[in-house]
Amino acid sequence: MSARSWRAGAYGGASLLLLGSVSCRTALTPAVPRPDSVAATPAAPPVAPRPETKPRPVASPPAAKAAPSPLASADAPPLLREFRGVWVATVGNMDWPSARTLSVAEQQAELRTLFDRAEALRLNAVIFQVRPAADALYKSSIEPWSEFLTGGQGQAPSPAWDPLAFAIKEAHARGMELHAWFNPYRAGFVRGRSAAAASHIRRTNPSLVKKYGSYWWMDPGEAAVRARTVRVIVDVVKRYDVDGVHLDDYFYPYPENDRRGRPLPFPDAASWKKYRARGGALSRDDWRRENVNTLVRELDAAIHRAKPHVRFGISPFGIWRPGYPASVRGFDAYQKIYADARKWLREGWVDYFTPQLYWPTTKVGQAYPVLLDWWATENIMQRHLWPGNYSSRAGLPGAAAFPVSDLVEQIRLTRLQPGASGNVHFSMTSFLKNQAGMNDTLLVGPYATVALPPATPWLKAPPPPTPALRLAREAGATTLRFTPQGRTAPWQWVVRLRTDTAWITMILPGTTTQWPIPNGVVATKVTVSALNRVGTESTPVSLPIVTRPTTAPTGRFQ
Repeated sequence: MSARSWRAGAYGGASLLLLGSVSCRTALTPAVPRPDSVAATPAAPPVAPRPETKPRPVASPPAAKAAPSPLASADAPPLLREFRGVWVATVGNMDWPSARTLSVAEQQAELRTLFDRAEALRLNAVIFQVRPAADALYKSSIEPWSEFLTGGQGQAPSPAWDPLAFAIKEAHARGMELHAWFNPYRAGFVRGRSAAAASHIRRTNPSLVKKYGSYWWMDPGEAAVRARTVRVIVDVVKRYDVDGVHLDDYFYPYPENDRRGRPLPFPDAASWKKYRARGGALSRDDWRRENVNTLVRELDAAIHRAKPHVRFGISPFGIWRPGYPASVRGFDAYQKIYADARKWLREGWVDYFTPQLYWPTTKVGQAYPVLLDWWATENIMQRHLWPGNYSSRAGLPGAAAFPVSDLVEQIRLTRLQPGASGNVHFSMTSFLKNQAGMNDTLLVGPYATVALPPATPWLKAPPPPTPALRLAREAGATTLRFTPQGRTAPWQWVVRLRTDTAWITMILPGTTTQWPIPNGVVATKVTVSALNRVGTESTPVSLPIVTRPTTAPTGRFQ
């Protein structure tokens, strides 16, 4: 992510929830460093819940975004749809694993702790970095194991395990989405701790990789580089049950200077010469931008060919160009890293768009609400707009930081912005530390109740089946039995119980065929609907509940 960089100092049991006396949870965030740097409009469509392997209850908030009424309504209120993501950077061991020397058991324990914390914060998506530098934090036949996992590039973990498969399982078990995060062009660090593996692109195709300042960089002007990136990402989409594919803000590298302070030109003379020899007529800058545009366009098509329901998102630098809108000043990503992010959004080549709005709300020249509103007006295809927030700066000292209260304000502003429907936080470490009491502030404020990601109706998925319901009284307990109508099971079931004071909502895996109503829950009605993989909800089906359990309640109430 653009605003997150080491140089800039930042990167990228079921429980029951009562709706009635609790307030809705929502999210917010800011912008400036990129998610994983290691050098140092119209209303948005509704959002849907994500897959999971274990039941996860979710509080159903009222239709309005204000605190829910304590009075129960005759009909179940709509589910709150809001994307609440967090970046987990692996580059430089930023968020995970904490060190390259950890055992497999220690790495797995850290990941479980990470997902437990995300669940406790009522986040609903983890954006997990799996390709920091033309390497892999998963089992790949194309690229070598990452040095950030094992300490040596190409060195497989022992005993063998697959971090991406593990992360997907842990996320889905907690009802969260898992998006695989790729860097499309970075090939390593000049001062990397380990040598390039024999299978790394620096060894297999050295002509495609250029040394630029502190980096090794795959040349975006080479068609073979683009083909490799597409191949790597589609391989993951086909073999893993990811919910999304995510690119950060690293396209052409951020500019660096030589020892005398002079700007370093990117060394792409060879690919530029080949382009011109083939009759290319674009200027060099426009050619560079078109190289990146072509990758984005091809990824959008290739990902959805492989699995139509998988969402594709990009997190560009938060400013398209200085002067857009007029009050904005700062880095020109269009001119300096050849990222025409506005074009990707306006063309609809992404399913979600996460500009890194890493600045405080009142920052002169980069004010969070001003930039958010501008991006929303550019979102003519009505894709998901989920701004990225520099949460790692919240509560810290220094001129670049801002109070946690401003992070809360950013979430509030996102909710008020037509066309925006969530936030992504950079990065997980600040939540693991509960930096400046940030977690506590979010949990009593915007994230007081859970939310489900928005639906993505423009993507293809079988329609959700209408459930067939039956209540059975067995051994003193009432069990709900349900099956889909037709051959296709849903991705998830949404089960709502009406009590005298609230609606209780549970999100269950689509493979579930029966669910016992928890003891102690005195409900008079049950309503069930089905969700498909893109979050579309079926027509709800309701049954009255005659029997009322009287034993002590089980599960966690919130």
